[in-house]
Amino acid sequence: MTHGVSTEGPMGVSTEDPMGVSIIVPLLNEQAVVPILIEQLASLAAEQIVIVDGGSTDGTAKLLRAAGYRVVQSPAGRAKQMNVGAQLATQSMLLFLHADTQLPKDYKSEVARADVWGRFDVKFSSSSKAMKMIAFFINLRSRISGVATGDQAIFVDRDAFNAVSGFPDFPIMEDIALCKRLRHFHRPYSSRAKVTTSARRWEQNGVAATVIKMWYFRLAYFFGIPPSKLKQRYHDVR
Repeated sequence: MTHGVSTEGPMGVSTEDPMGVSIIVPLLNEQAVVPILIEQLASLAAEQIVIVDGGSTDGTAKLLRAAGYRVVQSPAGRAKQMNVGAQLATQSMLLFLHADTQLPKDYKSEVARADVWGRFDVKFSSSSKAMKMIAFFINLRSRISGVATGDQAIFVDRDAFNAVSGFPDFPIMEDIALCKRLRHFHRPYSSRAKVTTSARRWEQNGVAATVIKMWYFRLAYFFGIPPSKLKQRYHDVR
């Protein structure tokens, strides 16, 4: 079996494992974190890995292909890319993984606990007290609201994902919108196992400023400002 290809049956046709996981990774100009991503993917023992590049110009796709991974091209946009990946998924559970997020070792057993969908608790790569406190409140808010962010590695039954038509084609807030759709089916399984995600945007923009910015976008979206307008004010740190 080669990297990025699910378990193969006769004639090279991918076969579904009833407990299998398709890991879908959207990428765009992530060269800085690709070495760590490659190391992680090699350790996950996933039935399928689907890497979807949105037109990187920094060599991201080239590095992954050189490591033996198949990279699918898609129009840019995290929602678009994850939907493309989901269309190629062969396994019963879909797990959407950001390039700078690392899964816990027991991720498969946690995914198997979900009735329909779920997410992980999060911790940051920084060990500062401020970032530990922010992670605590993110996890608490998510547990109370039943809404997760993409950094928490959302996982969902493929049939349920298709039933809600996947991620809405938003340039931002697509993860929030998906969770709200899925809540109509079932409350999420809130895993206490932790993914580790990068603190780079917090470190670059400042902790206080990033907290204010994130709450501004959430409130603006809650009060009906279209994601297309919010995106104009959003700077994605890479």
